[in-house]
Amino acid sequence: MTAARQRTGLLALVTLATLAHLVSGSIVPQAVGVLALLAYLVSLRGRLTAIARALLVAAAVMTLAALWHADAPGRLLFEAAGRFAFFATFVVALSLLRLPAYRSRLVRRCGRAMLLQPPGRRYPILSIGSALFGVILNIGVLNLFAAMIEKSNTLVAAQGRAWVQQARQRRMMLALLRGFALAPLISPMGIGVAVVLSNLPELRWLDLAPYVIGAALVIFLVGWGIDHFTGPHPVARKAALPAPSLAPLGRFCLLLVGIVSLVFLLAWALDVRLPIAALLGAPLGALAWLAWQRRRLGALGIPAAFVSLQRQLPWLLTPSANEVVVLGAAGYLGHLCVSLIDVESLGPLMALLGSLGAANAVLAMLMVVVLAQVGINPIVTVTLLVGLLPTLPIDGLSPAITGASLMVGWALALMSSPMTASMLILSRFTGVASTRIGYRWNARFLLACIPLLSAWFLIAPW
Repeated sequence: MTAARQRTGLLALVTLATLAHLVSGSIVPQAVGVLALLAYLVSLRGRLTAIARALLVAAAVMTLAALWHADAPGRLLFEAAGRFAFFATFVVALSLLRLPAYRSRLVRRCGRAMLLQPPGRRYPILSIGSALFGVILNIGVLNLFAAMIEKSNTLVAAQGRAWVQQARQRRMMLALLRGFALAPLISPMGIGVAVVLSNLPELRWLDLAPYVIGAALVIFLVGWGIDHFTGPHPVARKAALPAPSLAPLGRFCLLLVGIVSLVFLLAWALDVRLPIAALLGAPLGALAWLAWQRRRLGALGIPAAFVSLQRQLPWLLTPSANEVVVLGAAGYLGHLCVSLIDVESLGPLMALLGSLGAANAVLAMLMVVVLAQVGINPIVTVTLLVGLLPTLPIDGLSPAITGASLMVGWALALMSSPMTASMLILSRFTGVASTRIGYRWNARFLLACIPLLSAWFLIAPW
């Protein structure tokens, strides 16, 4: 057995044990999952990025602090390790949907149909399409669609005008980036929803939905408006070909609705919270999609789907190692920090925050954005703040507003910070520095969007 397959087996064991614990409530599978997680982390020596290694070091330091200061350190560390395993399982569960998506002719037809739309319709369709595909593909949508954009945006397609080619590249890449950043806001299966709801047990997705969907609409309309008014709008030199049909995108929407409906159905039938239902529904949806693709092989394609999944797991999960560590370690740190921080010791700060009331939601959103500019991953900031802010006695700051503002800050960070994975991927495809994409290409958008979103969170509670 290869080392990659061994690591994949350990991560699969973490996933299965964590799911068994979440469904049954038994502590035994949780212990198995934590042990498998430790073995998996040890197996990743020398394979992690700097941010992932830094988070593991921070987790080790916080572990020592918990051993020194916590009243019941064993129980606290076990619960924190369970949080790590939960978020690792979330990454694995959503990653399974990428396998049938990457092999789907429907996905490729949708991509071509969106890219070949007329300039006036290209931004909204590409932005909405990348948001929908981001629900299933996560960050994989950037690799898939960015490659399609670079392949289709040729000098011949621009009728020999290099400036038109460059303008198309900028406009389509920004539509892709902003649409991808909307996916965590509009999807009940997104990682942002999982982080917020898992830290706020009293909150439901329906409580978050009005705030995050309203903010997503603001982001979309501002982006579309900026794209339209900044142009450019070159005059075509010859008659344009008719735009391709968007029927494939409609069929993909039906598929997405089916998967999301399965998640809500599982949440209702099993009486579990939405993040747990997403952990169950995503693998089931992936297997059903794989089986449909292989239905001509007999037995409704189910045996072939399992065989394909077994063969492709190392290829699918090996690139997710850093994502697993970053998200899991952030959850681990968040749980420990919230337990170890004494709110009463924050007296002067509490007096200031208490006087601001609901405006603290805007400060939280901006904090996520600003810290992302210096390399602090939004996952870390959101996990810490969503665990800490609701424990503070601040009048007018509801858990729903807090969670929604942090999710919106996360989305803005994805669209602005030159150090996020999304920006680095676009920089690699375009050959443009990530700082230029975030601070030059997106400058007008951010200057218009941030004040409007701040106003939204100040007036939304009313």
